[in-house]
Amino acid sequence: MKSIKIHPIGIIHSPFTIPEGTPIQPGGSTAAGEIEIFDEYLEGLTDLEGFSHIIVLFHFHKIEQEKLIVKPYMDSVFHGIFSTRSPARPNRIGFSIVRLDKITGNKLFVRNLDMLDETPVIDIKPFVPSMDFFEVEKTGWLEDKVHRHKTTKDDGRFI
Repeated sequence: MKSIKIHPIGIIHSPFTIPEGTPIQPGGSTAAGEIEIFDEYLEGLTDLEGFSHIIVLFHFHKIEQEKLIVKPYMDSVFHGIFSTRSPARPNRIGFSIVRLDKITGNKLFVRNLDMLDETPVIDIKPFVPSMDFFEVEKTGWLEDKVHRHKTTKDDGRFI
């Protein structure tokens, strides 16, 4: 199989400098920050200011090892990595939907951050509810726990 090469297009400037205490999902965060886009990708921001929310794909750069079985933040039992949103993933790729307040030059001013400062950004896409959201029938082991995402914080277990 051919290798995959991914290069950062920018970096996140966040108030969170250590994992402990960082929100575990954007829906549980009111934190504001900036996404700095590198100059060679600046033209790609054309027309993005027309969207109120964006999907940010990023690299979990502080994760030291991958795990296929994890005890996630909102449960006391182990689950397979692909049934969780744990950062200890094989490719360490994360995503968050954040509010885009404004763009000034190469800086995107955003809210609802759940990423650490200096997190590398892999890609940005506009969030469009009619394209990105639909009703679901089941949410697996999270069914009776999902309400806790707004108050649960990172405890450092995955670094």
